[in-house]
Amino acid sequence: MNLVARWGLVLVIVVGLGIDAYTHLDLADIYTGVTTSTVSQATLFRIEAVAAILAAMAVVVRPNRWTAGLVAAVTGGGAFALLLYRFVSVGKLGPLPDMAEPFWYTKKSLSLTGELIALLGSLGLLAYGARRRPVAA
Repeated sequence: MNLVARWGLVLVIVVGLGIDAYTHLDLADIYTGVTTSTVSQATLFRIEAVAAILAAMAVVVRPNRWTAGLVAAVTGGGAFALLLYRFVSVGKLGPLPDMAEPFWYTKKSLSLTGELIALLGSLGLLAYGARRRPVAA
């Protein structure tokens, strides 16, 4: 894979993470009043947004398999949590609130789309980074 393809993957990742961060920051205010546990859902949304922003910055500064792995963890975890709370009523877990939302709306779909776009880009970058370069003799 050449340099253009690598930076193309970085662009895909940054766009996906940007969508993820935007939707979580935008939705956080809706959940500010929900304080049924130690950590509010708004706080978790803001943490997800900051994690997405930091992961985007890391992959731009150093696009390698470590930062691609970070992006995969952030986006894969976010997508997993979104789908889990959409389809399963988990309930309150320790300090985490009950975040069950058994319905879809535009920003939830947009958030999942951004996470999956960045996840796919990060998997591509991981595959690229995992390829061994030939050793010069």
